[in-house]
Parts: sequence; C-alpha cells; structure tokens
Amino acid sequence: MPNGDRRRVALVTGAGGLLGRTFCSAYYRDYDIVAVCRDRIPPVPSQEEWFIDPLAPREELPENASRVFVLRADLTREGEVERVVDLALAKFGGVDLLVNNAARMEMQPNGLADGDGALDEFEPMFATNVGVPLRLATRLAQRCWIGADVENHERNRNIVNVSSLSGSQVYPGGQAVYSATKAALDHLTRHQAFEFSEFGVRVNAIAPDSFPYRVPTQKVAGAIAELDASTMTGLVFGVLGPESEQTGTPITTPEAAAQQPG
Repeated sequence: MPNGDRRRVALVTGAGGLLGRTFCSAYYRDYDIVAVCRDRIPPVPSQEEWFIDPLAPREELPENASRVFVLRADLTREGEVERVVDLALAKFGGVDLLVNNAARMEMQPNGLADGDGALDEFEPMFATNVGVPLRLATRLAQRCWIGADVENHERNRNIVNVSSLSGSQVYPGGQAVYSATKAALDHLTRHQAFEFSEFGVRVNAIAPDSFPYRVPTQKVAGAIAELDASTMTGLVFGVLGPESEQTGTPITTPEAAAQQPG
C-alpha cells in the first residue's frame, strides 16, 4: 500500500535487547526508528552515538545519514508510556509501526509451588509483557490513530506484538508464568485487531521459537518487517528455524488467513 513521501516511523520497545538491536541494525536506514531502551542502546547511529573517522573527525560520514531516536524509559512506571508516545509524535508527527518487543522473562525451574518465585513474578511479568503493549497501543490510538482513518490506510499503519511459541506450547524449565503472559498477549492481539480495524490499523503477533539458538535473530527481525509490509491482521505467526517455514494461524477472517506476508 502507498506510504506517502515520508519514511515510515517505527516505535520499537526493548530496543536494547537482542531482537531490538538486530531490528534497529538491519532497518535503521529504511525507517525513522524511535528506539525505546532502559539501559543499553542499539549499536547504530543515534543522537547519543554516531560514527566518526578518527583521521577526519569533523567530516560527515554516510553511515550517519540515518539516525535512530533513542528514548530511555522504564515503561512499567506510571506516565512513562505517555511520555514516550508524546515525544515520538513531537519528533515525527506520527507512528506507522509499533513493535511491542520489551519483555520480562524470569523462570521458576523448580516449579510453581516451590517457594514464592512464581507468585512474586506474576504481577511484574504481566505488567511488562501484557500491560505495556496494551497501554502503548491504546495511547497511540488515542493520540494519533483514531480519527485518522484515511491516513492510517494510506500509510498501512500496524502493530506487531512480539510473543513466543511458549504462549501455545508447554516447555520445561519453569516457563509457566512467562508462557501465560504470552498466551494473554496472543489473545490481546486478536482483540486489538478486531477493534482497531474500525480506524484502519492492523495488529498481528509473531511467536518465535528460541532465538538465536533455534531460529536466527535476523529471521525474527525480518518477520516483523514482512508483517509491516503486508496487509494482514489478526494473526499470530510462528517463526521457526531454517528447516521450517514460517506458519500463520488464521484468527480473524478467511480472507486474512489466505494472505501471506510481503
């Protein structure tokens, strides 16, 4: 779909983590990226760091022509989501792609009933893995997307929630609470797709296998870009290793299920 003359604006949470760094490194020349980090920042040019030639430090380098906009935030703190949304909109005027990638993952390898680990982690993990994506999408809708149906369609605006195969599978290692958050995120994705279709914004999720161990991180980042370029909505896509194809689970309509990314 046509995107107009402006580059697409991507707001990426968890940009300092493995997948966030990989996405920013691969696509910072293609998008205007708002990289939301807690501590580490992605290894790409930004307003905080950029490349220099030590022999000619005052010369402009082509590598710096596209810089990400780094925002440091703890999105679980009150008011931080709203601050990030406001700064992103002030900087770029709109957001075309929201990548909800920030996540908290704490295992209980001895099980749910051994001590209070699972109970202690229940609220923090749900706050990060479900609450933050919900709040970010809601605030973006309220402050940018609602009432902008034509522009939303023209710019093919959408959300990609980063889930996990553990949201639909049972794995050993004490993943019960984490898996429950990802199952909730999958179903939140379906409801968001249904409701946000009213103003022309798509919502999908990717559910990768363990990366970089079972699936290359670059493939997971590529799946986000493929979904951004597609017209699908309401789907949760497994991203598997090189020996397997990416698979999509139809959620909303037969028409959406028949479409493929890219």
